[in-house]
Amino acid sequence: MNTLDLSPDELLTTTRTVRKRLDLDKPVPMALIRECIEIALQAPSGSNRQTWHWLVITDAGKRAQIGEYYRRAVAAYLESSGAAGRLYADDPNRAPVQQRVGSSVAYLGERMGQVPVLVIPCLTAKNLPAGNQAGLWGSILPAAWSYMLAARARGLGTAWTTLHLNYEAEVSELLGLPEEVRQSVLIPTAYSIGTDFKRAARRPLDEVLHFDTW
Repeated sequence: MNTLDLSPDELLTTTRTVRKRLDLDKPVPMALIRECIEIALQAPSGSNRQTWHWLVITDAGKRAQIGEYYRRAVAAYLESSGAAGRLYADDPNRAPVQQRVGSSVAYLGERMGQVPVLVIPCLTAKNLPAGNQAGLWGSILPAAWSYMLAARARGLGTAWTTLHLNYEAEVSELLGLPEEVRQSVLIPTAYSIGTDFKRAARRPLDEVLHFDTW
């Protein structure tokens, strides 16, 4: 499969969360999804256990039901004080960006079920530890990001979303997940409308960088 002409740095700095520019009508070949997941399986896994599983949902009915759970979760989120569009309202530099993010979240909230492919990376874990959960989730989240990078390189758009986990039990039942299989993120995947994504505005490095002590 041909990939975009991106350097490693360009790939890493232009893989954006895509919501409004997902092409909801263009089919995505399953061979392309398999290729992206094959690359994702090269990500690190604690003790090399590789206890990951990948759910790829293309069935229209199941996508619609997941989309409805996601819509409900987004509606509640948008009313909360932590919603993206409400943050940094007093900062003239950040407020417009946050409002655009909030608008795009609302857009995807109404259309998640229409995205042609939904991908849910999962992890086998009988129990969730009370302490070091970073060690557990570190065995699946890097792979999820690798999937998104591979998708970007192939002209696909993705979004990192977790609000569906407000209905984790319902989605697990819908998809027939065993009790010990935990969902991580929900990654809507479609061809992107255009591939000219740029670097995002971020806080200056020196505001967040610490050497040896805080």
